[in-house]
Amino acid sequence: MSTSESLWLLYFTSKCSAILSPENITFFLLSLCFVWLSFSLLSWSYPGGHAWGKYYLNNWNYHYNTIPGPRGFPIIGNMNLMSSSLAHQRLESVADSTKAKRIMAFSLGETRAIVTCNPDVAKEILNSSVFADRPIKQSAYSLMFNQAIGFAPFGLYWRTLRKVSATHVFSRKQIVATEAQRQKIADQMVSVVASLGKDNEFEVRDILKRASLNNMMCLVFGREYDLSDNNNNNNKELDELSELVHEGYELLGQLNWADHLPWLAFLDLQKIRRRCSKLVLKVNQFVSRIITEHRVAQSSSNLTGPRKFHDFVDVLLSLSETNYKLSDLDTIAILWEMIFRGTDAIAILIEWILARVVLHQDIQSKMHEELDEVVGKKQPVKESDIPSLTYLQAVIKEVLRLHPPGPLLSWARLAITDTIIDGH
Repeated sequence: MSTSESLWLLYFTSKCSAILSPENITFFLLSLCFVWLSFSLLSWSYPGGHAWGKYYLNNWNYHYNTIPGPRGFPIIGNMNLMSSSLAHQRLESVADSTKAKRIMAFSLGETRAIVTCNPDVAKEILNSSVFADRPIKQSAYSLMFNQAIGFAPFGLYWRTLRKVSATHVFSRKQIVATEAQRQKIADQMVSVVASLGKDNEFEVRDILKRASLNNMMCLVFGREYDLSDNNNNNNKELDELSELVHEGYELLGQLNWADHLPWLAFLDLQKIRRRCSKLVLKVNQFVSRIITEHRVAQSSSNLTGPRKFHDFVDVLLSLSETNYKLSDLDTIAILWEMIFRGTDAIAILIEWILARVVLHQDIQSKMHEELDEVVGKKQPVKESDIPSLTYLQAVIKEVLRLHPPGPLLSWARLAITDTIIDGH
C-alpha cells in the first residue's frame, strides 16, 4: 500500500470515529424515537385512530372521505373496547359518542376495522366479493381452522367444502332424515332434568352442551351417546371431546394482542400459541382414531356389501375417489370445525333464550299461547311446526341480536383489496 493510500485510510478512519462517537449515536437514536413518536401522534389524531391515520398518511395523494370513529389510544388503538364479553355494547356506545350513524372506523393496534349496524351497509359488505375472506387469527391458524370452511381462503377449495357440507349436512333432505335423532336427544334432556328433581341445583348449560355435542357427534362421526348414563365408557369419550371443544372455544374467543401488534407475536405473552399447540395434539389423536375406525369399517364393508349408514366422515373419505382428494390434516380440520361450531354456540344460544324467557314472563305467556294454538296443549312440538311458530322465531332472532353466541371478531370479514363502502 502506498503512502498516499495509507494517509487517505487514516483520514477516513478518523472521520468515521468522530461520526460514530457515543454522543452522535445517542443523538441519532433519540432523533429516530422523536420521529417515530411524532408520526404515531400524527396518525393517532385522525378519526378512527392510529391504524387509519397511518393509512391516510401513507396515501396522502389520494382524496378520502374519512369515516367517523374514536381515536382510542396511541399505538394500541381501541383494543380496550374488544377486551370484554360486551364488546358489541361498547362499540354501540362509542358510535353514539362519535356520531357515527351508518358506519364507524376504529383501530385495533395495526389493524384497520369498520363496524356497522345499518342493514343497507351490512348488505353491501356481505354481498361484496371483496369481503369474501375472513381474517385468520393466530389461534384460528394454530387450531387448523384455516384448512376448514370457516377461515379457508375464498377459492376452489372453499367452494368444494361448502358444496359438500351443504349437500351432506345442511341440506333439507339430511335435516329431515336426522329429525328422529334430534327428537331422541331432546327426550333424553327432558329425562335428565326430570331426574334431577325440583329441589336440586344444576347448570343448564352443561346439559345443553352435552346434548348439542351428542347431536353433532351422531351427525358427523356416526356415534350415539346416552345423556342419562354417566358411567358409560362412550360418555367418557363425550366428556373428553367436550373439554377439547370448551378449551378451543375459549382460545378462539380470547382477544390476542399479537394478532394486531405483530411485534408481540414472538413473546406469546398470553400463552395462546402454547395452549393451541397442546390442544391440537389432543384433537389430532382423537379425530385420527375415529377416521381410522371408519377406514377399517369401509374395508370390511367392501367384503360384505355396502354400508347402510353414511356419516360425514364417510363423505369426506369418499372424496379420495374424486378430483377433490383431501389430506388427513384437511379432513381432521374440517371434522374438528364441524364439532366445534355446532356445540358451544348452540348451547349458549339456547341458554340465553331460556334466561330471557324466565326474566320476561309476558313473552313466555305469548310463546305458550302460540304453542297451544299451533301445536296443541298435549302434543309434542315437531320440527314441521316451526314455520308456523312465527313468534317463537322472532324471540330467537331477538336473542341472537342481544347475545351473539360467539366472539364478535370471529364473524369478521377481511377486505382483500381497497374498496368503497357507503361512499367512504
